[in-house]
Amino acid sequence: MRTRFERVLATLITVVALLGLGLAFSELVAQAPASQGRAGGYRGPRTSDGKPDLNGIWQVLNSANWDIEPHSAQEGVPAGQGVVEGGSIPYQPAALAKRKENFERRATSDPLSKCYLPGVPRVTYVPLPFEITQTPKYVTIAYEIAHARRIIYTDGSPHVKALEFWMGDSRGRWEGDTLVVDSIDFTDKTWFDKAGNFHSTELHVVERYTPMDPDHINYEVTIEDPKVFTRPWKMSMIIYRRVEKGLQLLEYDCVSFFWQKALAGK
Repeated sequence: MRTRFERVLATLITVVALLGLGLAFSELVAQAPASQGRAGGYRGPRTSDGKPDLNGIWQVLNSANWDIEPHSAQEGVPAGQGVVEGGSIPYQPAALAKRKENFERRATSDPLSKCYLPGVPRVTYVPLPFEITQTPKYVTIAYEIAHARRIIYTDGSPHVKALEFWMGDSRGRWEGDTLVVDSIDFTDKTWFDKAGNFHSTELHVVERYTPMDPDHINYEVTIEDPKVFTRPWKMSMIIYRRVEKGLQLLEYDCVSFFWQKALAGK
């Protein structure tokens, strides 16, 4: 049998060991990224109304603008692993034939080459930055390309009854820390990428902006168009905050470039 001294010593050793484990655990928790709260939610900066602070200049860094499906490199086209969930877009047979035709004529038929607005969601992953500005009633996104702008009302107001818009009509809501943007009323004159992936005026887009930490947003998009696709489908990517000192949006005014070329050709 152990003596009383041995039993007391064993108890002290156990207590010290438990305290050491507790301190180590506390240190690990303190060092955890800001995005990892106790419930796994966002723990970054907030706006005055308590929403995740998305204010700032952001940019997507991938090759989705060239082709949202997986593709090999070509001259002037970087290779890409694709951003479409499952890899392939579920086209209806007739629409798939149209997509093939678009691809073959992509050099001249891409709407972006004619200085049309990129549409949604392509405007997000065109390889140029954009700026998000939040208020309690709406979120605005200003894009460097073609002076494009979106006003996303988050005040509960309904979609307008309109014919069609290049950038659609967008209404937003917050689901926890995720900004959900529902957009309809699109023209059919925009493409999803330079590869000819397209849609009709029945396009319905739902975007989900979920901050992962103060400098990264998980961007998910659900696409629905019963005239073109057999079912809804999704794409996803990361949006990165631009943190350079003194950064601001500049101009990419493709209309002026278009007219310069047109006048030079006369």
